Amino acid sequence: MTIKDITTYLEGFAPLAYQESYDNAGLIVGDASTEVKGVLVTLDSTEEVIDEAIAKGCNLVVAHHPIIFKGLKKLTGKNYIERTIIKAIKNDVAIYATHTNLDSVVGGVNFKIAEKLKLEKVKILAPKSEVLMKLIVFVPVYNTKEVLNALHAAGAGVIGNYSHASFRSEGTGAFRPNEKANPTIGAANVDEEVHENRVEVIFPAYLKNQVLAAMHRTHIYEEVAHDIIMLENQNTEVGSGIIGELSEPISETDFLAYLKQNMGVSVIRHTRLLNKPIRRVAVCGGSGGFLLGDAIGQAADVFITADYKYHEFFDADKRIIIADIGHYESEQYTKELLKDYICKKFTNFAVHLSETPTNPINYYY
Repeated sequence: MTIKDITTYLEGFAPLAYQESYDNAGLIVGDASTEVKGVLVTLDSTEEVIDEAIAKGCNLVVAHHPIIFKGLKKLTGKNYIERTIIKAIKNDVAIYATHTNLDSVVGGVNFKIAEKLKLEKVKILAPKSEVLMKLIVFVPVYNTKEVLNALHAAGAGVIGNYSHASFRSEGTGAFRPNEKANPTIGAANVDEEVHENRVEVIFPAYLKNQVLAAMHRTHIYEEVAHDIIMLENQNTEVGSGIIGELSEPISETDFLAYLKQNMGVSVIRHTRLLNKPIRRVAVCGGSGGFLLGDAIGQAADVFITADYKYHEFFDADKRIIIADIGHYESEQYTKELLKDYICKKFTNFAVHLSETPTNPINYYY
């Protein structure tokens, strides 16, 4: 198996198209055609993690956080980023990151947290819009099944838990080929009418090229009449954070103890307790303060995230409890998520969870 095989598989789960504009997910160091000898999964890429990969015979590090966010103009080893990159290159260790794209998909980082907290009825907290497109194409009735099968195979027609979704309406298509045309049906300079289907399918915008390629490959017309429309619909399968429910309401203090134990954290910074039971729980691994309004809007009793600043805690305004469990702590189980996902597909090389502590924050008790 090559690095490309692994990254293509990971991007089928968490497409790079879903990363935020500031992010740098993807293959950061290495040749995609290199054969994989072993994989080390980590939250952060550091010099010590590269050392661990070398010691364990792994030539691919799969990390959550990209080691490079901004462009590097020099590689002189003046900081930990440059030293890590230099060491990886010298030792033929590739580095791949799946970051905000993994945060944004069903089954990703936030769903792993929900699993740890045993939440039920889990869904995306803030679904993204303008990430879906609709294809409308006019197809001769007898060619419709072939075109639809190709569109579905290319990823079109998936709506939530439903696949092969489409709409068809019958009508009459009319055209007149000119002398330069090579029509499948009809003759030059002669009006033609064909019994056609208007076919409509929805697909993720990042699949546009392959969906159109499938359409052109199977459609019998020389010129295919079609429309592509960007939709404002929210995609409930892609977005930020999650919201779910506990099986039964519990007190605020019991919930904080439950959160501390299940997430394996040593300390929780939180806003004033409101003397109300906890049932609805909103979560965003990492820096999720931007989702507070969504958590309140969906009537969450508590919002679990990290990286809150002093004045931002006031924004709870007695409407919700903010529970800051720490950035590393909120995402630490992402390693398990990635290892389990890789092992579902690939069994012919070792996949290791990194044992190197990478949390840059220490606590004194």
